[in-house]
Amino acid sequence: MAKKKNPILREVTIEKMAAEGKCVAHHDGKVVFVKNVAPGDVADLRITRKKKKFFEARPVHFHQLSKDRVVPFCSHFGICGGCKWQHIPYEQQLGYKQQQVLDHFERIAKVEIHTVRPIIPADKTTYYRNKLEFTFSSHRWLTPEEIQTGETLDRRVLGFHIPESFEKVLQIEHCYLQPDPSNEIRLSLEAYALQKDIAFYDHTTHQGVLRNLIIRDSNTGQSMVVVQFGGDAEAKPQVIEQIMSFLRDKFSQITSLHYIINPKKNDTYHDLKAYHFSGEYFITEQMEDLTFRISPKAFFQTNSRQAYRLYQVARELADIQEDELVYDLYTGTGTIANFVARQAKKVVGIEYVEEAISDAQVNAQINQIDNAAFFAGDIRETLNDEFVGQHGKPDVIITDPPRSGMHPDIIAKILELRPSRIIYISCNPATQARDVSLLDERYNTQLIQAVDMFPHTHHIENIAYLKLR
Repeated sequence: MAKKKNPILREVTIEKMAAEGKCVAHHDGKVVFVKNVAPGDVADLRITRKKKKFFEARPVHFHQLSKDRVVPFCSHFGICGGCKWQHIPYEQQLGYKQQQVLDHFERIAKVEIHTVRPIIPADKTTYYRNKLEFTFSSHRWLTPEEIQTGETLDRRVLGFHIPESFEKVLQIEHCYLQPDPSNEIRLSLEAYALQKDIAFYDHTTHQGVLRNLIIRDSNTGQSMVVVQFGGDAEAKPQVIEQIMSFLRDKFSQITSLHYIINPKKNDTYHDLKAYHFSGEYFITEQMEDLTFRISPKAFFQTNSRQAYRLYQVARELADIQEDELVYDLYTGTGTIANFVARQAKKVVGIEYVEEAISDAQVNAQINQIDNAAFFAGDIRETLNDEFVGQHGKPDVIITDPPRSGMHPDIIAKILELRPSRIIYISCNPATQARDVSLLDERYNTQLIQAVDMFPHTHHIENIAYLKLR
């Protein structure tokens, strides 16, 4: 008799939270990692992946729900890829995130931590993001109820990708991540494009006019919109004009309006030109008495309130003296560098995105900071003996790398430079712990501080303070 392809495990008790938002259960001596459940649930689980030492599964029927569950606030919960922890009380989310950081440092870094500070919670758990990206698609995801009707439905949509099904996009009625006018802009543009019968992008054939919508806002009340068009739009400049004029005329709240034409087969746009259509070229964020300009392709932390708290902690731990030189690696738009510059003799920022460095230089200029210098280039190549000879050996290094962490060559260079203190900020505690284990050759881990930047998700930002032995 042939084995069932995807067997179901009956009445399995979900035990605890694990990494990446998954939960852990056990069945016949096997570890089972399960998505979209909560500790205390009892459910039937369908196996989706079998490995030698563990299974992965998803719930297909709940016999009992955890007593700690709360009712999700969003109608798209369970389908949309965002806010996957809405069913878990926020205080418990914080506990899980703190434990996630500790687990990574215990299993991967294997270093002694002198002090573990309590996680810093977010004071806003909805409408906290300053940036969202939506996708136009000719393949709207249909609910089981819509499929059962047998009706021919318009499949064009502007929304979010379905997890593990990139070619399909979920129609979003209301998103609780970004404040007004985000929802109104998205819904109005979607309705207008459908009315005008403008082609939405097909992610399998790579044809279509409308591709992505990026909405940014700032704590100064400004809004930026960037529309990404597909390569087909190059032959239809009148359609670009039509769409952009609609947004400009309908939404006075949009203070900076741009578009990008992307003929590539992926959605990345940092290597493409952003065309300025109307309003200011940038929007601004305010942090203490500092102003930061954000251009269409620039990186800025997506939770402004928590970013400020993160930078405050980083500045406190760095304890920079007026005669000290600071290197800020992966400086982005120079936010941290400019934020700490007044405490230092000089700050040197390095970042691979040239436009971000241009923003960093402008930010220093408008804030009258004359002791910060910024350089564009691959940090692995830029941070060499010649560079250090020209700018000096750092007393303090602040590093905020991408999720992949730091390249081993960069870590080796830091060990060679021997700054007295390292402030390592990370959005991925696993790769941070890996890097800290390498830095442990010469550095003690004095303190770690988790900061919750993304409520209702498993993501967590963590600061590690390392001191030279």
